[in-house]
Amino acid sequence: MSDFLVDRVRASRRYYEAIDPTNSKDTITKWKLANNIGVTTGGHKEYYVTIGDQRDLGYGRRMTAHQNPDGTMAFVVENYLVGAYGGYTPLNVEAAVRQVPEWHLGTNAIEFSPGPNGAPGENFVKYYTFDPKTGARLNISSLDGRPAKAMPTVCTSCHGGRGDPLTPPHPVTGKKLFPLVVNSNSQHRGDVQWQLHPLEPAAFDFSTIPGNTRAELEASMKAINKMVLCSLSLPTGTVKPTALAEDNCRRVASINEYQGSAAEHLKAMYGGGTARMTATNGMPDAASETVDNYVEATWTTAGQSNLYLQVQAPACRVCHLLRGTGNNEEISFAQFQHFDAYKDRIKAHMVDRGNMPLAKLIYDKFRSTASMVQAIGDYLVAAGFPDGRLAPERPIADPGPDRVVLPGATTLSAAMSLYSNSYQWSIVSGPAVATLSNAASATPVFSATSDGLYQIRLVTSNATATSNPVLLNVKVDNLLPYNPTALRFTQIKAALQVNSLTDGCQTCHQPGGNGVVIPPIWYSSYDRSGTGIGAVNDRWFYTELRGRINFTDWVASPLLRKPSGNHHNGNLRPRFDTTLPVGNPNRADYDLFVNWIVNGAPE
Repeated sequence: MSDFLVDRVRASRRYYEAIDPTNSKDTITKWKLANNIGVTTGGHKEYYVTIGDQRDLGYGRRMTAHQNPDGTMAFVVENYLVGAYGGYTPLNVEAAVRQVPEWHLGTNAIEFSPGPNGAPGENFVKYYTFDPKTGARLNISSLDGRPAKAMPTVCTSCHGGRGDPLTPPHPVTGKKLFPLVVNSNSQHRGDVQWQLHPLEPAAFDFSTIPGNTRAELEASMKAINKMVLCSLSLPTGTVKPTALAEDNCRRVASINEYQGSAAEHLKAMYGGGTARMTATNGMPDAASETVDNYVEATWTTAGQSNLYLQVQAPACRVCHLLRGTGNNEEISFAQFQHFDAYKDRIKAHMVDRGNMPLAKLIYDKFRSTASMVQAIGDYLVAAGFPDGRLAPERPIADPGPDRVVLPGATTLSAAMSLYSNSYQWSIVSGPAVATLSNAASATPVFSATSDGLYQIRLVTSNATATSNPVLLNVKVDNLLPYNPTALRFTQIKAALQVNSLTDGCQTCHQPGGNGVVIPPIWYSSYDRSGTGIGAVNDRWFYTELRGRINFTDWVASPLLRKPSGNHHNGNLRPRFDTTLPVGNPNRADYDLFVNWIVNGAPE
């Protein structure tokens, strides 16, 4: 087992310790008992559906959905897969209907309830997976035939959750703890802000066996979708009781939480949704739409209906609609302007890196469907990316972000380059003589003794192609007030906490936030570990902060992108203005953070 997977298994154990500290649900039998599965009297409600999940993971899925009188919910799903992993086959849904043990791949279980010490109403989503033969709870699972992944990460990826790191070992117990999202409603470790997926009947396959046809399951599917709707928060500011009765079970979110973006599409499946909704028709139809032709109104207004139907609906919506908060709704992609605000990252992931869409079945469908690939390519080219129609796996040179350095030697890095194994660096311009040693390596050494701006070109290649050249700007400044290679967390902490009442990150990133906005990570010095020990709490702070760094794509790090004004509640942090040239005083903190990150963000 790799060191990475070992670490994720440790995270899985800490997750279950947070949501099930007494192991009262460590088998499927105990989980069902704890969640009243099979109880249908005294106000308990239970629904069953068996469907072919031909869009997502390809399984036949047998679902039991249970709603308790107090509004808490539980869902257990048996997954069936006939033969090896691959494209969907109708045999999977037939195996689920007949509950054939040979093809029972695994069982997933979901709760919407308070944590072990939570109060009523502090419900959050929790995920479990169980061995199909022994019924034991599992820490790792493979849902797509690729290498096993640890819980809960395997669920986080497509249910809107966060991926913050474990804490350092606690001084008393010696155990790392599952992270706490400090602005969560539940205030419970293990609440990673997951959401429940609506069922999309138009994307399912159904059995022809009596009792399991689509027509016979419609009432149960709508009942389950109403349960899902109850789990989706109402937008901030909603007044209750609401005009639509089915919304009264929903909690009103704070501005810092998910705003229930998936609810509009869910309602639209039953004749509702913003485009057609009146005061009384939130879900007026008894049966769901037979064809998924829903297009959210702003996409139509922008002339992007085809992009929605070809890309957003089949390739993005299922995961992205469960993401975002009132401070950053763009990541939901719900409205066209949200999708468009992420065009640089969409291009990076879909065209350059080729790692989106994330789910394998959706990915394979997207890559093999010319109309889908063309739709995203046409959009990206029109959005200003001339290479937006190219296919992934071509070499892409990436010398990292522009940097400001001291005179002398500086190691450069092509580590962020893609699909490349050969490198060629060259100095294009500068105010004086400079040198590059090991210019054919991924880590050459640039040396200059004179101040000024130097431009360095990087070209990468592999066995079949050569990248476009990319320029790196390096400003040499003998007055730079720090040594880039000697930066440590102490200097970064000081920059985060500088003059917090006017322009420091602590204006919002502190307990209570700024009175309106409360971020999920706080940069102020407070008792993170509950020990009151300053050195311990600084270690916990450092660990949290490293979780804001993307070590496979430096410029995508939230620690760099957010304060630069990217989806940061509309705010550009002073000294983080990346529209200015490297070394400008008004981007000095951005340059500081870059130098710390490219050197490994040492403590």
